[in-house]
Amino acid sequence: MIGNDWDNELSVIWNSKYFQSFYNKILKLYDEKTIFPAKENIFNALKLTPYNNVKVVIVGQDPYHGVGEAHGLSFSVQKGVKIPPSLQNIYKELEDDLGIPPCQYGDLTKWGKEGVLLLNSVLTVEKDKPASHKGLGWELLTDYIIKKLNAKNTPVVFILWGAFARSKKEYITNPIHYVIESPHPSPFSARNGFFGSKPFSKTNNFLISKKISPIDWRL
Repeated sequence: MIGNDWDNELSVIWNSKYFQSFYNKILKLYDEKTIFPAKENIFNALKLTPYNNVKVVIVGQDPYHGVGEAHGLSFSVQKGVKIPPSLQNIYKELEDDLGIPPCQYGDLTKWGKEGVLLLNSVLTVEKDKPASHKGLGWELLTDYIIKKLNAKNTPVVFILWGAFARSKKEYITNPIHYVIESPHPSPFSARNGFFGSKPFSKTNNFLISKKISPIDWRL
């Protein structure tokens, strides 16, 4: 499915009849409706950041539902697409935290290559219908991914922005990991504690303290 070490880590899911049945239903939906991201980008986050390379996880909810936006990475949009408000606020906090000026595009692929798993809990969505695939079955896979990362014997930083992402904290029980929580970067909540939370420097300080190379957050 993925082509790297995630295939071994997720073999229980890939081989389960339940997931195979669910995934066939998802593929059928692509034939019937307009679904995002493109089929080949559904598992982009896993392809970009192999299991053994994961240093940081940023948990999102579901893909952007507008044309040309989603490409399989949480909070990220393809180059040439207008930067969404939440990502604009992430860039503002990044500049305030580390002095990195806001990027002119919203493609976070480089973060994925740095070891930041940009994981949405739901991996597909119907055009113009946010959260339309919530509860269909993706959570079986993505919750299992978080549990697998929790089982790693090397420290991982879990960045949980907003109530939905923070609900996944129950799966993060291994004391070697570091959880960063704050309100969501959405314009509706960013001023309630996201701004000033300094997640990027906290992440790097933790990684350095564990003798792990920090993330280069520049895009």
